[in-house]
Amino acid sequence: MPITIECRPNGPYKVNGLENLTGPSGEALKTQPAVFLCRCGGSATKPFCDGTHKKNGFSGARVGGGEPDKLDTYRAKGVTIRDNRSICAHAGHCTDGLPGVFKYGSEPWIDPAGASPAGIAELIAKCPSGALSCTRDGESAPAPEPGPGRINVAKDGPYEVRGPVELLEAPWAEGAVKDRYTLCRCGQSKNKPFCDGTHYDVGFKG
Repeated sequence: MPITIECRPNGPYKVNGLENLTGPSGEALKTQPAVFLCRCGGSATKPFCDGTHKKNGFSGARVGGGEPDKLDTYRAKGVTIRDNRSICAHAGHCTDGLPGVFKYGSEPWIDPAGASPAGIAELIAKCPSGALSCTRDGESAPAPEPGPGRINVAKDGPYEVRGPVELLEAPWAEGAVKDRYTLCRCGQSKNKPFCDGTHYDVGFKG
């Protein structure tokens, strides 16, 4: 059975066919043929929906004002890095893992010559949002075996989706990777249903 995610109007994510759902500490969470995951940020039973969206005025609409949907390209010998800031969840794997390539606070913030193409490709495969992607010598860098579709609930952050999980009727960002993406859980992303890092700004907990 294919795994699908439906964004219910001003309501939760309805996830069908999911068997692999993990919590912030890596613990396995109970699943059913259909699971309803909170996306308003207010449920008392996170990550599951408890109907709070009907009381707190949650809207699933995009409000705009965030990073523009724009794919930037950075090239060096043997590797091309692509980045779309509008869907970055600010997990920090890039800046923590290769600070010589991903230079927070600098402009330009990516130096594709700052590490080996192989090292860059390996790290980019860990980007949970799919904001970062790369090619090596003109060919798409091989991604690790995605395994079964799964969702991880990041601590105080978004839903991290991996593998063959289809997000229905999604307005995908330019250059977005579709086998790894992050969905807003705090309810305040400007780029719903995708996470844009707003959970950090609002101090989301859950």
